[in-house]
Amino acid sequence: MSISSTINDQIKQAMLAKEKDRLAALRDIKAKLLLEATSGGGAEVSDETAIKICLKLYKQRIETYDLYVQQGRQDLADEELVQAKVIEEFLPKQLSEQEIQEEITQAMAHLGVNGPQDMGKLMGHLSAKLAGKADGKVISTLVKARLSAS
Repeated sequence: MSISSTINDQIKQAMLAKEKDRLAALRDIKAKLLLEATSGGGAEVSDETAIKICLKLYKQRIETYDLYVQQGRQDLADEELVQAKVIEEFLPKQLSEQEIQEEITQAMAHLGVNGPQDMGKLMGHLSAKLAGKADGKVISTLVKARLSAS
């Protein structure tokens, strides 16, 4: 079952259960998926594209949550966090820092990376391989630390 059809089913369930915050998050995902489908000319959005959209929405919710916490608006922060958790259900399991380090080690050996001058090559490879499984900022930080140490 595709992510789009799963979201449609969960929207129905959330409506029946009268889960307001869950419904809002699911409708937001569906709206972004429909927008992507109509802009691309296709009828259906691939699961890969759907995951990228969900990841972007998740990051936006977390950033908004942090902003509300800084401003002392816990009521709005809680709402954003609930919606972020709903969106997170549609994302693949995120890799731990240790797992990302292992991927970096393998990629360095595979690509023959020698130092900081090869960061672009390494980041391109890792970004493509770990898309949706790890945050780009985390990958970048770990790669910079590893290359500056070597």
